[in-house]
Amino acid sequence: MTHEIGRPLLRVRGMLKMFPGLVALDRVSLDVHPGEIVSVVGQNGSGKSTLVKILAGVYAADGGRVELAEGTGLHFIHQDLALVPELSAAENLALMRGTGAGGLAPFHDRRRSERARELVARFGPVFDVDVPVRRLTPAQRAVVAISRALDGWTHSANVLLLDEPTESLHRSEVDVLFEAVRRLAADGTGIVFVSHRLDEVLGLSDRIVVLRDGHKVADEPAHEVDESRLIGFITGAEDGAAVPTTPRTSSSGPREARAEPDAPASPPALRVRGLGGGSVDGLDLDLRPGEVVGVAGVLGSGREAVPSLLYGAGEASADLFEVTGAAYADRSPAASLGRGIAFAPGDRAHLGIVREFTARENLTLPQLGTVTGGLGRILSRRERAESDLLLTEYDVRPHRAEQRISLFSGGNQQKIVLARALRDHPRVLLLDEPTQGVDVGAKATIYAAIGRAAADGTAVLVSSSDAKELLAICDRVVVMRDGRAAAMLQGDDLTEHRLIAEGYGLP
Repeated sequence: MTHEIGRPLLRVRGMLKMFPGLVALDRVSLDVHPGEIVSVVGQNGSGKSTLVKILAGVYAADGGRVELAEGTGLHFIHQDLALVPELSAAENLALMRGTGAGGLAPFHDRRRSERARELVARFGPVFDVDVPVRRLTPAQRAVVAISRALDGWTHSANVLLLDEPTESLHRSEVDVLFEAVRRLAADGTGIVFVSHRLDEVLGLSDRIVVLRDGHKVADEPAHEVDESRLIGFITGAEDGAAVPTTPRTSSSGPREARAEPDAPASPPALRVRGLGGGSVDGLDLDLRPGEVVGVAGVLGSGREAVPSLLYGAGEASADLFEVTGAAYADRSPAASLGRGIAFAPGDRAHLGIVREFTARENLTLPQLGTVTGGLGRILSRRERAESDLLLTEYDVRPHRAEQRISLFSGGNQQKIVLARALRDHPRVLLLDEPTQGVDVGAKATIYAAIGRAAADGTAVLVSSSDAKELLAICDRVVVMRDGRAAAMLQGDDLTEHRLIAEGYGLP
C-alpha cells in the first residue's frame, strides 16, 4: 500500500542506550507515518528489544528523544499478550476500563459482553467472548489483545507496536492477525512490527528497518528488499551477497588451540534421540569427546531450552538417552552432576549464582566432596586454596575469594559460573548463552576456557543467539526451528549467512 508522507505519528531521534561494557543502541532514529507498517528486524542482540523497552518506558534512554504527534498514543501488543487466561475475553477487555457507574459498581455482564463483541468484530468473525481466554485459539487471543489495545481510541491516528506477536500462531492464524493489522493501517494507524520471521516481514511491511549491533544499518521500502538482500543487511553484507565461507577462526582462535574431536567410531559422550519438552519436539543429538557443538535458532525455536532439558532442569522425555554408552534414565540435576554433566545457565542472575554468597562459596557449592573432611565438615584451608586457583585460572578480577559475588561485574560473575561448571572436569559441559552481557575481555577468557575443556576431552554444547560466537568456537552447529533440528552445519557450510537463513527457514 502507499501513503501520503506527512508529519510522522512517531519520531525516534538519536536513541542511545548503554549498559556496562555494551552500547545497546547507538543513535538510532526512525519515523512511523499514518497508515504505515514499519517492521524492525535484526539478530538477537541487535537492539530490537532495547528499543521496544525504551518506547514502553521499561528502560530510560541515555540520549535521544521520542516524539509523538499531538493526540497520538503509543500502544503495545507483547509476545505473551498479557491476558488473564482464566478470565473471558469480555472480562479481559473490561479490566482496562475498570468499573462502571463512576467506579462504584462493575459493568453489567450483558453490557460488558456486547462491548467485547463490538470490539472483536472489527477484525473478523465474532467468537464467544464469554468463555475463558485459555479456550480460545491463539489467533483469537491475539485479536483480544489488539482489541484491548485499541479500546477507548477516539481516532485512528495512533501507533500500535507488535513485539513478536506471531510466535505461537499457525499460518492460518497469522493470516487472521495480519488482516486485522492491515485494517488498522488502512484506517490511518501507524504500525511497528518487530519480528524475526522474515517471510512475514516481507509480506506485511511498507518499510523495513534493520538493526545490527545497536546501529540502524538499513531503512528501506519493503518492495525494494528481497530475502537475500534482507539477510545481507542483518549479517553485515549490505549488498545482499552471501557471506563468504572463510575460515571460522584466525590462526590464534579457540578452534586452533584445541585437539580435533575423537573419531566418529568412538562412543558419544552424550547421545539423545527424540528429546522433547517445553519448546523442543523430537531432537536427536550426539556429542563426542573433544567436540564443541552449537545450537542456533531464533527466539522460540527451541534452542534456548535444549541445555536445561539435557541437564534435567526441566520436564523432558526421550526415546534414548545415553552418557558414554550407558543408558541414563534419571535426568535430575543432581544425577547429571554425578554422571559428569555440568551446566551453566543463561539466566546468570537468577539461576547461575547465589547473590549473597562469596565467590568461594559459589565456586564450591555444587560439589563439596573435594573440600570436606570427616563428618561432612568443610576444610576451609583446602576450599580457599582451590578457590584461589580457580580465580587465577579464569582471570577473575578482583581476585577476592571472600567478596560477595553480587559485587563482581557481570563478566567476572560469568567467569565464576564457568569455573564452577568446569571445576571437576566434566564429561559433558552444557552452556546457555555463555557470554551474554559480558565485555570483550571476559568473552575472550570464556572462549579460551571452552577451548581448553574441549582439548581435555570434554564434549561441549553451546546454545547461543550470537551467530558470530557459534562460528568462532564450534565444530558444527545444529539449527533449531519449530522445536526440531532443521539443519546441521559444519565445514564450508558453516557460515553466518547459512545460520541466519536456516534459522528463518529461508533458502
